[in-house]
Amino acid sequence: MRRAFMTAVKSGGERRFIASQAAATAKVDVSSPGNDVILPKMPAFDYSPPPYTGPSADEILKKRKEFLSPSMFTFFNNPLNVVDGRMQYLYDDKGRRYLDAFGGIATVCCGHCHPDVVEAIVKQTQRLQHSTILYLNSAVADFAEALASKLPGDLKVVFFTNSGTEANELALMMARLYTGCQDVISVRNAYHGNAAGTMGATAQSNWKFNVTQSGVHHAMNPDPYRGLFGADGEMYAKDVQDIIQFGTSGHVAAFICEAIQGVGGIIELAPGYLSSVHDIVKKAGGLFIADEVQAGFARTGSHFWGFESHGVVPDIVTMAKGIGNGIPLGAVVTTPEIANVLTRRSYFNTFGGNPVCTSAGHAVLKVIEKEKLQENAHVVGTHLKTRLTALMDKYELIGDVRGRGLMLGVELVKDREKKIPAKDEVFHVMDQMKEMGVLVGKGGYYGNVFRITPPLCFTKDDADYLVDVMDCVMAKM
Repeated sequence: MRRAFMTAVKSGGERRFIASQAAATAKVDVSSPGNDVILPKMPAFDYSPPPYTGPSADEILKKRKEFLSPSMFTFFNNPLNVVDGRMQYLYDDKGRRYLDAFGGIATVCCGHCHPDVVEAIVKQTQRLQHSTILYLNSAVADFAEALASKLPGDLKVVFFTNSGTEANELALMMARLYTGCQDVISVRNAYHGNAAGTMGATAQSNWKFNVTQSGVHHAMNPDPYRGLFGADGEMYAKDVQDIIQFGTSGHVAAFICEAIQGVGGIIELAPGYLSSVHDIVKKAGGLFIADEVQAGFARTGSHFWGFESHGVVPDIVTMAKGIGNGIPLGAVVTTPEIANVLTRRSYFNTFGGNPVCTSAGHAVLKVIEKEKLQENAHVVGTHLKTRLTALMDKYELIGDVRGRGLMLGVELVKDREKKIPAKDEVFHVMDQMKEMGVLVGKGGYYGNVFRITPPLCFTKDDADYLVDVMDCVMAKM
């Protein structure tokens, strides 16, 4: 295993990269006074941001506390003031570069400020920023056609929204209208949004307010790491059958599921689960809704959509985040027959199908294809997961490494046998990695899982740097 870290610098002609000279890293408690240590070196990148002349981090934080919702929180002991971004890198107000392994929560797909996406946005904005879908415009129609071409079967009718929450709200309503049933089944530990309907489908108390949330049943989570039946997908599927038989009229509106739980801690479904549940739900007259908000748009590498790895074809697919590379955009794609239910009344979304947003989305699809980002997610993601798994062999603190492509999770535990969540340790490692120039996210019900969801332009050198920095920090714990 590579050991480009925690090695004493020797005298002589050896190239020295010591803590006091690390231009790509900041102050970090990985060395004691007088002891120079070799630190990982961030890969070179040909970009220098323009000087920043805006308010300081302290000034921004003060305004946030005074004028923004108190529910908003920040990462890190010293919150990061991000002012610039290029591809897989972010820059703070001092011009310091960071490797972004969080991607704006699995949202930056092509890379920060990708020139093709920026050009599409600027061109459309200069021509027409907004009118209404009551008028004709080629941007929305062209993108809908391109998006439908990426989906299997008869999934070809697109409804544009502004977010994943909106997309899931619409999908749930359509399923209830189409089937005439109200009962929906989702999976424990899932996250599908924070509005009235989606909060009901979300199954973590951390994200649920004490408001009316009716008509949703939460099935056992098919979690291979913490779940009752380990990796036996068919055993978990029986719980869905039991819910239908003993908790409903025997008929349901829908089953909604993420192929990989994102907010829940990058949890892959137990093998065989989704195909079994798909059949069970269809027999009960329900629709299968695939929530691809985080796993979609080539992120898993092996497939363009997460559900494809399970050998099922959904009735409705919801998406957001990576669809616009950071532009507020979401979508629901379904069949013509199911889509027809919205003609029973008037359905309208003021900004859904906005020409600027749909131009950005179309550009994203073209970049994924042109730059072979799905292939890159598979190759680099496989390499990164292999290196993280090797790290697991070195540190008992790492209980599990999981995910696929560039949607990976690293769960920290205090005790591997008891699987006691190591929440404080996650925060410490995150904070120290930030000080060394690497940004990762965290998630899971206990907040003890690193969420690694970088832009899909991530390279093997970036992956190595991330793992080396994590190794460097853990070696000092």
